[in-house]
Amino acid sequence: QVQLVESGGGLVQPGGSLRLSCAASGITFSIYDMGWYRQAPGKQREWVATITSGSGSSTNYADSVKGRFTISRDNVKKMVYLQMNSLKPEDTAVYYCNAAFRTDRGKPYEYWGQGTQVTVSS
Repeated sequence: QVQLVESGGGLVQPGGSLRLSCAASGITFSIYDMGWYRQAPGKQREWVATITSGSGSSTNYADSVKGRFTISRDNVKKMVYLQMNSLKPEDTAVYYCNAAFRTDRGKPYEYWGQGTQVTVSS
């Protein structure tokens, strides 16, 4: 059974920081690209950041978070993290962890966590 469990959300003032964590189980973690997405009230879910599989992982960020957020992974602990600095009210959303893998034949595997709420407000 695959599980992605997010934690670390909460209420923070503008300019503050939070670190989200996602614990994965039931998958061969190291072969999955891991990502963070978010969904604000009344809006569609949007991509935030991705870190590719393996030990020499590369990262990509949405323009809205570039320079403020950092994604990282620990393949031994099967964890992925999102360090969020200089938070803005517009970062308020439910943040979701995502695991994605495609076989050599193109069969996709994708899993989602249940989400963790981040609220940026004074």
